[in-house]
Parts: sequence; structure tokens; C-alpha cells
Amino acid sequence: MNKLDYLIERLRSERPGLGSIEIPADERDKFRLYRGLVNIRPAQEADTEFLQAEDAFLTEMTQRKGITDIADLTPIEDGLYLWRGDITTLKCGAIVNAANSGMTGCWQPCHSCIDNCIHTFAGVRLRYECDRIMRAQGHEEPTGRAKITPAYNLPCGYVIHTVGPIVQGRLTEAHCRLLESSYKSCLEIAVQNGIESIAFCCISTGVFGFPQKEAAEIAVQTVREFRKQHGIKAIFNVFREDDLEIYKGILGRA
Repeated sequence: MNKLDYLIERLRSERPGLGSIEIPADERDKFRLYRGLVNIRPAQEADTEFLQAEDAFLTEMTQRKGITDIADLTPIEDGLYLWRGDITTLKCGAIVNAANSGMTGCWQPCHSCIDNCIHTFAGVRLRYECDRIMRAQGHEEPTGRAKITPAYNLPCGYVIHTVGPIVQGRLTEAHCRLLESSYKSCLEIAVQNGIESIAFCCISTGVFGFPQKEAAEIAVQTVREFRKQHGIKAIFNVFREDDLEIYKGILGRA
């Protein structure tokens, strides 16, 4: 039995009623089933045998996708980088996850959001660790704050989770202040943990509805200001072509 079949069998066995689900023959469909089962898995520990198989499988998969090291990137200005690609393949000090207030990942099977992708490729220990942190906190994560966890099977060192503001209707000054706080909180927790480089996704611009250009302006301004006192390097990670052009325009201005 290969690693992926083993992982699916183990995940099915944890949840009564899922044992009748057939494992597809196609590898792409098989991975989609595995991912969906991981996405709905409760925040609980896994035994050593499962974790070893998961570590080996996810490490191999990430290597096949290709890892990008910050050392191989060229800054667009001093200490600032712009990179378009899959943030789960980026090797740097920490990557930022745009989380929800529950902070335990996206529970929708195979959803395309960054929260789902990061939890999928980090492995099941990430949800368990996030849940442990949130149980100790005793309440949902406030908007504009940040938490740090290990990255587990991701090539980066840490994941920093932040809850950005949700914009429904008109963009307000309060929304802008909260987004600035998200970026600043991530930078502060990174410096506190001795992290030398951080990769930011486009916080709040997806389903949270923050306008892309305004969000990018806040991101660049906040990071530039923070770097006046700290030497941390920052990567602005984008996935879409329009975000890439927006950041190019902003970073091209002094």
C-alpha cells in the first residue's frame, strides 16, 4: 500500500460512516479525497505511524511542486521582495496565513483559500496546535492580531496566522486601521521570535472583501515603516496577475 492509500485508510477509519467511501484509481482524485478528509478532520492528535507517513508524503509532494528559496529572489527594493507563486512552496523564515477568527483552518473540503492550502500542506499537527492555542486563549482571535506556530511540513520555518478585517460595503478608516494592525502584528511577532524573513499573502482581499489596491498600499506602507527600526526582510506574495501589477506599481514608487 502506498503512502497516500495508507493515509486515506487511516483518515476514513477515524470517522464512522466514511468507511464506505471508495478510493479513486486516479492519483489526482485520490489526493482530492485525502485533502477533503484532512480538511474535515477534528483538531486531535495523530499517532507516530500516521505522522511519519504524512510527513514523508507531504515532503515529497512539496519537492515535486518545487521549492523557492528567498535566497534565490532579487529584492525589488531594499529588503522587500515581490513574488508570484504558491506560498506553501516558499522557503523563508515565516509565511503569513489569512485566518478566520476560529484560527483552526478552513473546514470546507478542498476549498481554494490560502487557509485551506496552508493547513493541507502543513499537515494535521497544525490544526491541533492552533486549537491548543485557542483553547488556552479561551475566545476567538480578535481582528488585527496574530499568532505563531511551527510550519511542520512546509518549507518555511513558521506560520504566522492573522485575522484581517471583513469589508461588507463601504471601506472605512476602521477597516484600514485593522488591516494595518494585522501586518504590524505579524511583523512584531516575527521579530520577537528571531525570524529574519516573512512572506505576506494579500490579507483580507479574498472572500473578506478588502479592495486590492487599498490593501496593497497599506501593506507596503506598514512594512516600509516597520523596517525603519527592524532589519526583517519581507516578501509580498501574490497569486493573481492583477495583484502582481498593483504591487509593481506601488513598489516602484519611493
